[in-house]
Amino acid sequence: MKHRRIGRWAVLIFNIVIGSTSFAQEKKTLTLTEAIELSVKNSKQLKSSTAKIEEATAALKEAVERKLPEAAVSGSYLRLNKPNIDLKTKSNSTTGGTATESPKPSQAMYGIVNVSMPIFSGFRIKYGIESAKYLEQAAKLDADNDKEGLVLNTIDAYNNLYKSKAAVDLVNENLLSARGRVAQFSSLEKNGILPRNELLKSQLQVSNTELSLLDAQNNWKLANINMDLMLGLPETTELFIDSTSLQTAVTLKSVEEYVQSGLQSRKDLSALEYRKKAAATAVKATKGEKYPGLAVTGGYVAANIPQVLSVTNAVNLGLGVQYSFSSLWKNNARVKQAEAREKQVAANEELLADAIRLQVNQAYQNYLASRKRIEVYETAIAQATENYRIINNKYQNSLATTTELLDADVAQLQARLNYAFAKSDALVAYNKLLQSAGILTQATATK
Repeated sequence: MKHRRIGRWAVLIFNIVIGSTSFAQEKKTLTLTEAIELSVKNSKQLKSSTAKIEEATAALKEAVERKLPEAAVSGSYLRLNKPNIDLKTKSNSTTGGTATESPKPSQAMYGIVNVSMPIFSGFRIKYGIESAKYLEQAAKLDADNDKEGLVLNTIDAYNNLYKSKAAVDLVNENLLSARGRVAQFSSLEKNGILPRNELLKSQLQVSNTELSLLDAQNNWKLANINMDLMLGLPETTELFIDSTSLQTAVTLKSVEEYVQSGLQSRKDLSALEYRKKAAATAVKATKGEKYPGLAVTGGYVAANIPQVLSVTNAVNLGLGVQYSFSSLWKNNARVKQAEAREKQVAANEELLADAIRLQVNQAYQNYLASRKRIEVYETAIAQATENYRIINNKYQNSLATTTELLDADVAQLQARLNYAFAKSDALVAYNKLLQSAGILTQATATK
């Protein structure tokens, strides 16, 4: 009795744990548009890109603030020993020829306020602001380019999740068919109509299909977890794909139009253009170091040494000039460095333009090939279906072996898988073409 009670409690606890786990697992139907929105909202990469924009904006603000006046305040309070002070000034206050006793201060205080307003700095401030503006625009374009890549990765992950679930469904369907065949063959074998080795072949196919199903289910679970992490959802969320999201009408343009779109719309190329402008501005700023700096200066001084000196209302105003003669022979090397950096950016821009042309052409050809694959696999499904029908008829009339029948069944399953995958892969290939042309986010925003 005691063992029975323990067993009942164990079953009860097990059911509670299983029930709570099932309850905790959330299920969510997800469209492609929703997936893109969630990935953009929760992307850690885009958060990093946003932080870089904030950094560039702060750098621009710092460059603008260099036009503002510099102001500094300093002051001190000093304790003194008993100094020997001998004032070398003439004194008329003498009594009986005896000089006045020198003061013996024990403390001193002073305060200074300095203000400097730059008027001319060899155009360094002007070009610094201009360069910071270009770099801020480049940072924003980098973020837009990262967003394009993120959207494409989301579409690819969405497609992988769809393909993994489609594989599970098709293999499971094939497994049910294989199990039904085993049941039929078992009945025939018991009645002596079918040799035992034929039954074993069908049973082996069931075992192989079960292993394939395990692999397919594992791939689906991993794809589901990957999608959850990408979208910022709990890892236990089970996602259901809306297959209609992968059926998008496509209007294909000529490859030349996509190439021109890439050269005009690619954010990474535009970012390089701004960096090239910033590098050219840096050359001008470096050359400006040869010029002197001019500023309006002003200050106020107050001091108090008890029994000795008291200074108030000591205001000064004037012009300050600063010039480094060493820039005449040191500046040329810095100018050449800045010019070399400008040439590097210009060369990188040309390299990227060539890469864009190649990427667009590759993506275009890959999409055409994916459309051709759909046509081929569609024909293959019809051929595999007809082949299975013929082999099955022959098998029923003892004109084909069990191996031929099983091979025909596997070929039929593979053809269906290939066709399902080819249709979704075509969508990814088309979006890759849009991304290489720099118009992916624009296209997805209009859907």
